Amino acid sequence: MKNNPARYRRPFWLPASNYYILAAAISIAFFFLVWGVLQEGGEPGPWIPGGVGGSLILIGAVFLREIVLRKARNRYLLVQKRLDYTLDNATLRTQNQKPSKKLTLEKNAEIIKQIQKKSQAAKVLMKLSEGHREVFELCGEYLEVNRRELETAGAGSPRLAGLRRGREIVRDLHRFHLLTWAEIESRQFTQDAKSRITMAEKSETAQKALNVLQTALRFYPQERALVESESAVREFIVSIRVAHFIEQGERAAFKGNHKRAISHYKDALFFLAREGSRGRETDLLAEQINKEIQNILEISTKNKNLGSNNND
Repeated sequence: MKNNPARYRRPFWLPASNYYILAAAISIAFFFLVWGVLQEGGEPGPWIPGGVGGSLILIGAVFLREIVLRKARNRYLLVQKRLDYTLDNATLRTQNQKPSKKLTLEKNAEIIKQIQKKSQAAKVLMKLSEGHREVFELCGEYLEVNRRELETAGAGSPRLAGLRRGREIVRDLHRFHLLTWAEIESRQFTQDAKSRITMAEKSETAQKALNVLQTALRFYPQERALVESESAVREFIVSIRVAHFIEQGERAAFKGNHKRAISHYKDALFFLAREGSRGRETDLLAEQINKEIQNILEISTKNKNLGSNNND
């Protein structure tokens, strides 16, 4: 029976605080929904079924996280641990085969074979980024050894053909596993950032996605997918900060603190301008923020004029 890569996808998992806040919100919403429906229907004691239903949702949420999701997560971590063990053992075997003086054709072929075996193992568990990271790091080590051997090999050396062929094979594997690792890791960090609550948590997690892509870009700076992904993550980080300051500005304006509201809106414009890429959506958002600032200034001026007239 063939391994199914879908079985090893990272299961849904939120931090406990985020998860239970979400569960409580759903439970409360359900309570008021049931209470409202029964109240309109003239049912006696509508709060009782609403409370029972809300409690069942909370109990179900606890069971789901602590039993079902935790079991799936532990199974995922166990699979990842087994893969790490397999890759580590293979790495040790390969390292022990490294020659003290030169890389013979036999040893070169054996190392390439070991790398290919680890590559196949990582491909079976396609969604586990750690396996791809181990493989591309080992490929990098081999390519460095290969480079030194090619520099020292003589023009007529029988090792040249094998070393060059090995370089081609491992270079392709290095590219595949590095790009796969970057794709999985950056996507996971971006998704995690969206589930965070505070701006600091969102930005910090999204920055990890950006760091992954920048690591990959150091090897393949012209890779179109990496360049586009890096640009998208940068825009996402900017959008987090802009949305935060817009929200703070709206709250301050609602409370009548016009000076602070304008300050928050200007912070939003500052981060929006730092994005660098100008597009229709960016221009429309900047225009909307400027309108909000103008509206606040007009309201503030009217309030001052009213206060002055009342004093007169």
